[in-house]
Amino acid sequence: MTRPVFRHVPFTIEQDRTAEPEYEVRCVSDDGTECGAASGTHGGPGPVEEGRRGRTQESGRRRCRRAVGDHAVPRPAAGLSGPGPADGEAS
Repeated sequence: MTRPVFRHVPFTIEQDRTAEPEYEVRCVSDDGTECGAASGTHGGPGPVEEGRRGRTQESGRRRCRRAVGDHAVPRPAAGLSGPGPADGEAS
């Protein structure tokens, strides 16, 4: 019976440049409590900022919680190759 061999391979976490970042904003009161109004997720800041301006005009609330998210991928540390036997396959 062959036993799997595991080895530690140091990785870094990097931004996935093939995926677009995501932008979102949520309306909050002065004490930080969310009121429930949210922009939804968009591929750029423009629609989020424009929606925020409209929400401020409607509600008078000037505070919001902004979020920008991206996708991340693990990459082997410099000078190392990708997974081989380290992914659980027998060597």
